[in-house]
Amino acid sequence: MTQLSTKLSIPHQAAPELSIVGVLEQVAPDQPTSGRKLALILHGTLGHKDYLFLKRLALRLPIDSFRFDFRGNHETGGTWKQGAIHEDIEDLLLVVEHLKKTYGYVVDLVVGHSRGSIVGFHWISHYPDGRSVSAFVNASGRYRMQSPAGQVWKSSFNAKGYHEWQVTVARKAVTARIHPTDVEQFVSWDTSFVWDKFPSTVDVFTLHGLSDNTVPPYDAVIYARALSSRTPGTHTLHLMEDADHNFTGRQDEVVDVILDWWETRSRGGLTSGLWLQGIRGKL
Repeated sequence: MTQLSTKLSIPHQAAPELSIVGVLEQVAPDQPTSGRKLALILHGTLGHKDYLFLKRLALRLPIDSFRFDFRGNHETGGTWKQGAIHEDIEDLLLVVEHLKKTYGYVVDLVVGHSRGSIVGFHWISHYPDGRSVSAFVNASGRYRMQSPAGQVWKSSFNAKGYHEWQVTVARKAVTARIHPTDVEQFVSWDTSFVWDKFPSTVDVFTLHGLSDNTVPPYDAVIYARALSSRTPGTHTLHLMEDADHNFTGRQDEVVDVILDWWETRSRGGLTSGLWLQGIRGKL
């Protein structure tokens, strides 16, 4: 039977006016889901469930997956806030509980891009369901939460008290309003817990573009330093030359390298260090 894609709308207990909208991919839809392993795929700032490499990865993963829009993004209601990472955590908790109760799924893999990686790191480190996953993909994840506000933001803050960020989400123009308090919340988010609270059993694959002007590539090196000494869990670092924060024009390559890592892991062939598979032929 072919893979089945099902759009779900999950009522939000903390915010009755919105529902979390996502897509469940099932590789064997005719088989029972109770106890079946699942991948969660988390998007970044003002992204959505199908952007960049997320949908492509979901359609090629050998296990079931669920990807969704965090509140205030694309098809999920509510208001997006630059600094409200704690609300993303609430959304994720709701999604996990729904997938457990309704289908009996067990989350085994988490894939996060940018802000989604920050959320994934926190959930895996602080919640029982998160601590039981076996693998995590950290794509373009930020460690140093320095202020993202450039001179344009600061000028707007001084002039109007807020900044309006004009972006395109799923081919639609979106205006996101950012206040100084949002930036304060964002920069105060703690990531240092990865040094001593991230589970020692989880294998982590960090990939980062060396031309990332949004999150410095050195943040990936910090994660490698923090997570490489755990056992039996491993940390593998893959740096992509000439790739930007969103891996523009490199989406299929990102999917390929994640699937290569996942397959190697399934054979028990992972060790901490640099991911060099496929590089020899490009030198």
